[in-house]
Amino acid sequence: MLSVLDLFRVGIGPSSSHTVGPIRIAGRFISALRDRGGLGDIERVEVELQGSLALTGAGHATPKAVLLGLAGFEPETLDPDEAEASEAKIRKTKRIKLAGERDIAFDPERDILMAYEVIPELHPNGMRLKAFSEDSSVLADETWYSTGGGFIASQKQLERPLEDDLVPTGPSVPFAYTSAAELLAMCAHEGMSIQEITLANEDAMRAREETLSALDRIAEVMLGCIERGLSREGELPGGLKVKRRAPGLWTKLVSGSGDNEREQLFDWLNVYAMAVNEENASGGQVVTAPTNGAAGIIPSVIRHYCADTEDRTARMRTFLLTAGAVGILYKQRASISGAEMGCQGEVGVACSMAAAGLAAVWGATPQQVTNAAEIGMEHNLGLTCDPVGGLVQIPCIERNAIGAVKAVNAARLSLHATGHSRVSLDQVIETMRQTGLDMSSKYKETSQGGLAVNVVEC
Repeated sequence: MLSVLDLFRVGIGPSSSHTVGPIRIAGRFISALRDRGGLGDIERVEVELQGSLALTGAGHATPKAVLLGLAGFEPETLDPDEAEASEAKIRKTKRIKLAGERDIAFDPERDILMAYEVIPELHPNGMRLKAFSEDSSVLADETWYSTGGGFIASQKQLERPLEDDLVPTGPSVPFAYTSAAELLAMCAHEGMSIQEITLANEDAMRAREETLSALDRIAEVMLGCIERGLSREGELPGGLKVKRRAPGLWTKLVSGSGDNEREQLFDWLNVYAMAVNEENASGGQVVTAPTNGAAGIIPSVIRHYCADTEDRTARMRTFLLTAGAVGILYKQRASISGAEMGCQGEVGVACSMAAAGLAAVWGATPQQVTNAAEIGMEHNLGLTCDPVGGLVQIPCIERNAIGAVKAVNAARLSLHATGHSRVSLDQVIETMRQTGLDMSSKYKETSQGGLAVNVVEC
């Protein structure tokens, strides 16, 4: 079983698959070399970005991520300002300290290759990393993949026969489920809620206090991201001249303008989601939920329905544990990668998770929770990923706002139903997977179709 803490990771924008993942891959590559015999023999490092990492890498700050990973930064702990300064120094001096230790020549324009023509078979987000000695001998040559949400895998892992995945690995958990049907059966048999089942599994991985503390930090980072996004004005980087809109809408809301409008609920959800995704687009600190491109939906719903109540801590824990259980199903049974599934695998999954989390907070039964998750995804099926200019701005920022509103509506609809939904969560997850496989690569984070080719970038 995956942990909910695998899904909710603190990192930086603008992309979990194109920024967080490559940081981790580059760091893992250098760390392994150091463990095998030190870094003293390394004179040159070359990184080839393949598939979607090349096609939209520039707009997603993937070259910057490579530099940070090689230099020893970790996405969970890095300071965005320090990272910015480090990148600038590397580009200016054309030198890098591998893992902060071994200083070598490194010219990003020469040593980071954009292999636009290479579309890997194992996963669209490929990275090939090579290390050379002084006499140009190859010390290491590895291919890795950024599989969405900050998750990474080596070529060896992805080439492993499917039947090997049936062999249990990691800690044994009391409630190992592989489908929503199994999860619901466990809830019914044990008389437990989804969040209780999830927490029991987390207990097998670490002390409960550690899990609860980590969940509380995740929630606080989400809320902190919203607060920063509500106060920072200006233009987002990247050349599209997209202006931050969250501060202006926030000012209007807190002034009481439009208080009599029934639709103002939309504005509150919109402003929180947009605040997060404007921060993400600027490279700020965010939580993958389950990805950076969809990072605004869950925080928006948490902020509006959980953060200002007396029982806020309990509500936020219930929300994250329930949403995490649903996210694990998507990760295990399909994918949360926009490069594999299109945006249905990012915003669609986040909407589904948020709907489930909110339904649980509102006291829904396990069946109603999965109904909410199903509704949240059913009406995002086929959603494409076609970022203009390869930037996580258009349509991503507004799409998160729409996804937050849709998640709340899905949770409401689920509470009006008492029995099984005609469409199950397992069925909609499989439908998403099949739809993603059938979807043209033009619409899966390559910026080769849709809005990306019909909207002028300047």
